[in-house]
Amino acid sequence: MKYSRIHRLLRVITLIQSQRGLNARSLAEACGTTVRTAYRDLEMLAAAGVPCHFDKETGGYRIRGDFFMPPVELTLEESLAVLCLAERLGEDDQIPFMAPALRAAAKLRGRLPGAIRESLETVSPHMEIRLARSMPPDAARDVYQTVRVAIARRRALRCSYEAAHGRRGGGQHVGDGHAGRDADGKLPAAGEEIFTFKPYCLFFSKRAWYVIGHHSGRGELRCLKLNRFTRLEQTNVPYAIPDDFSLDSYLGKAWRMIRGDRVYRVELEFDAEFAETVADTHWHDTQEIEEREDGSIVFRCEVAGLDEIVWWVLSMGPHCVVRRPRELAERVHRLARQTADRYGPARGAAQMARGRQPLRAGRSRRIVVTHSTAHAQEFSSRH
Repeated sequence: MKYSRIHRLLRVITLIQSQRGLNARSLAEACGTTVRTAYRDLEMLAAAGVPCHFDKETGGYRIRGDFFMPPVELTLEESLAVLCLAERLGEDDQIPFMAPALRAAAKLRGRLPGAIRESLETVSPHMEIRLARSMPPDAARDVYQTVRVAIARRRALRCSYEAAHGRRGGGQHVGDGHAGRDADGKLPAAGEEIFTFKPYCLFFSKRAWYVIGHHSGRGELRCLKLNRFTRLEQTNVPYAIPDDFSLDSYLGKAWRMIRGDRVYRVELEFDAEFAETVADTHWHDTQEIEEREDGSIVFRCEVAGLDEIVWWVLSMGPHCVVRRPRELAERVHRLARQTADRYGPARGAAQMARGRQPLRAGRSRRIVVTHSTAHAQEFSSRH
């Protein structure tokens, strides 16, 4: 397809902003022109003030992140989808990048044709998207930004991390040659690990943000919760994300987040009272539902590990019976019995007495984020 000069220049901007590693030859092929013409187009963009430069790391051209996007023509349905996601989720502090998303939504709304803008103003106030709350609004924002930049630059992080299972234990160093001390030479606090981390993927699930990456001390991929990092330091150690890595392949058949080593064929029976509620929801990619004449259902799935599904089964109370595997039935029975024991006559009175005592304040965590000079320059240039 042939492009006029102005259309071709706009296309070059769009291509560079949307794809990494495009050199002059790639741009020429995409625009149906010669490499020499592609170089002339890049020179013209630079002369017009477009902040375009060649990036040696990616082997292609880049445009500074705060440069404006060219106008985009959107339909009413597309505009509604984008603005609803940005403005309705933007009211929830769980998402660290919602402040720039709100600014982008305001710019988009201001550029829309009057008819589409009026239609949006009629519909959008009556649409809501709500997320369950967990961490304080600012708890993971700095960590999110640091991890995001590390992924973009492909530079490892030096971390201190408070593991959930280690909060009552002593600190530990999980061996990558730094003698168990952080960047200031301090030994880890109780329940902390110090290690080098190579982040692959940021994702939000249920109530919190997580990052998957290579944990140097463990020598394997790990899924870590952002608000459990107590210290993060940018390093200049490069790394590569494997081409075959994906979030779906990492999680596999996990019920939610924790993938066990063994895959179980699970079979659960739900009575008629809960059958419709369970059958109407997509709980797992492998689930199968068998309906019965009496209104009950049999729920089947294949799940890697039982650590998460056991709590889901318990949440269903007496409306769910585990038919297999036996290991799951035994764990449900044991946990249900322990729960029932807490409500026995003697323990019940003791619990009631303790319940009258004032609650202690919740734990707070101070997160220290150390930026390298290169990171600081990049961060300041983007804000």
